[in-house]
Amino acid sequence: MKQLVSFVIPCYRSAQTIGRVVEEIDTAMKESAGYAYEIVLVNDASPDDTFDVIRRQCAGRRDICGVNLARNFGQHAALMAGFRHARGDVVVCLDDDGQTPADEAGKLLAKLEEGYDVVYAKYAHKQHSFFRNFGSRVNELMTRVMLGKPKELYISSYFAAKRFVVEEMTRYANPYPYVIGLVLRTTKKITNVEVTHREREIGTSGYTMGKLLGLWFNGFTAFSVKPLRIATVIGVASACGGFLYGIFTVIKKFLNPAVPVGFSALMAAVVFFCGLILLMLGIIGEYIGRIYISMNNSPQYVIRECVDERDAE
Repeated sequence: MKQLVSFVIPCYRSAQTIGRVVEEIDTAMKESAGYAYEIVLVNDASPDDTFDVIRRQCAGRRDICGVNLARNFGQHAALMAGFRHARGDVVVCLDDDGQTPADEAGKLLAKLEEGYDVVYAKYAHKQHSFFRNFGSRVNELMTRVMLGKPKELYISSYFAAKRFVVEEMTRYANPYPYVIGLVLRTTKKITNVEVTHREREIGTSGYTMGKLLGLWFNGFTAFSVKPLRIATVIGVASACGGFLYGIFTVIKKFLNPAVPVGFSALMAAVVFFCGLILLMLGIIGEYIGRIYISMNNSPQYVIRECVDERDAE
């Protein structure tokens, strides 16, 4: 019996590109005799007519599911919505803009058959803008330091995962999903496979600096307490430094009574330590705020409409 592969694609401002991505999946999977496939398209409240295009893609097809979110919840929430509608033995996630080559999904699937649980695509040359590449580098550093990602593992939005990994991820019900963190806490049998990365032909990236910052906050506040530990270490180091400096000042005054008391140095120290205190309080407040929102059962996403003919007779 053929394994079922579910392609999960979060969509935003992709009315002009998603059709070609679906066509490429159709072509690639028809040449793959060992797999059946389905496609789950999740519209993250795109302001253009993306869901109208998705609706047309779903019409008359029993292997495509379209999900329309009520507002923009972000790429990772859209992925979680797609995971819960996917039925495959393997789930493949890719982008809606055609930059991630759907015709190379076979490379990811072949690597899974070697015994790995998750396979991420790795790009020799990324065709993103400087802004996106910078964001990727920061995200790489953050996942390595805060989440314990192996240094040699490359993380991208194009990946394949086995069913049990997806089922474990969908157990996470809090309002701040971070797919990379969910993968890393589920399994260590993760590897890379090299694929090409295309230039964007139409439109621009939907990630702004604000969205990237929000994504990074999700990562290290939802899946790591290291920021709190770092705050503790900095606090202890600052207190020790202040204590030692105080002793140094007293000794210096005894040895040389003519040394003037430095008002500027005092103000600099006050501003510095007050800034540290406010920074640490901000980190603690971020954690407390997210706990509060989670206790209020804020949803990961809200579905406005679902077009699904997979069970149609």
